[in-house]
Amino acid sequence: MKYGLDIRESSALDLVSLGALIHRLDPGVVPFRKAAECRIHVSGGEFNVAANVADCFCLKTGIVTAMVNYPIGDLIAGRVRAMGVEPFYTYFQHNGVNGPNMATVYSDRGYGVRAPVVFYNRSNEAGALLKPGDVDWDEVFAGGVRWFHSGGIFAALSETTGELIIEGMRAAKAAGAVVSFDLNYRAKLWNIWGGRERALSTLQRIVENADVLLGNEEDLQKGLGIAGPEITAKSKLDPSAFFGMIDQVIGKYPQVKVVATTLREVHSTNHHGWGAVAWIDGQTYTAPTCELDVYDRVGGGDGFASGFIYGLLTGEPEEEALRLGWAHGALLTTFPGDTTMATVEQVRAFAQGGSARIQR
Repeated sequence: MKYGLDIRESSALDLVSLGALIHRLDPGVVPFRKAAECRIHVSGGEFNVAANVADCFCLKTGIVTAMVNYPIGDLIAGRVRAMGVEPFYTYFQHNGVNGPNMATVYSDRGYGVRAPVVFYNRSNEAGALLKPGDVDWDEVFAGGVRWFHSGGIFAALSETTGELIIEGMRAAKAAGAVVSFDLNYRAKLWNIWGGRERALSTLQRIVENADVLLGNEEDLQKGLGIAGPEITAKSKLDPSAFFGMIDQVIGKYPQVKVVATTLREVHSTNHHGWGAVAWIDGQTYTAPTCELDVYDRVGGGDGFASGFIYGLLTGEPEEEALRLGWAHGALLTTFPGDTTMATVEQVRAFAQGGSARIQR
């Protein structure tokens, strides 16, 4: 049992994610108040992991989510197919006026000293309407699934989405899958319907069903109520503060065998220090640190999660699995959009100390 996890050797699907699909409008470096045009990226914190594992790492993945029968839904479904992800949709009909809708996220890229600005229109969002009983889990797990993943963004959408995550996790466990959860604490989303108090009660119940936990110090404190470390980190890239919280996490959730996160120090919008750390079955691991020239920071954390999960699914040594996550997350910040454009060869080369020298 490597990493303290019982990972199946093979199944019809290597990974299935549960979450909401969105489309992100991106005007580039121009603020929305002055924008004349936008690119459309298809995204979703949970979907991004499934998309990255399929497209870059060539494993078989699926997404359990809501889909609306209208043109925006058609656009999103086309991008899901293009990334090689098998969909398990619960369908909704748009009424032609006010939904249900596929959510819109607005996010410029910022530049230099100007930070990116993110805001949402998640009014009458189809994903938020999903509830226990809506998904045929027997169908999802029919051919076997090795890994099941969800996250805190989907949990924050409504009173029912967190309950659906718990239902999915329990079905995954019964089917023999490893279960991971990315805390991804988003105060704006939780504040709409329950605030931090509901976030704590919901996320704590979810994490009781997780084998693998992803989240930084802030996620652990705000999402799970874990007290901050007594150690003061020397910088955002210092892993001591994160490792100082692990005993509390494992004391509260002893079934969790892996905890991991990225470390990011923002010098400017386009210049970040980048690292990653993991606690795996009682041992700590630290990736190298590097300086990133960032094109688009959105999706870097999901890029780390997907590379790290790929490393665990393929039985890599612990430190190499962490490096694969670190390398893929770093590369993802060099592309437009929220999902990967990297190849597994590029990820492995960077993980092993590769450089930006031209490849001929």
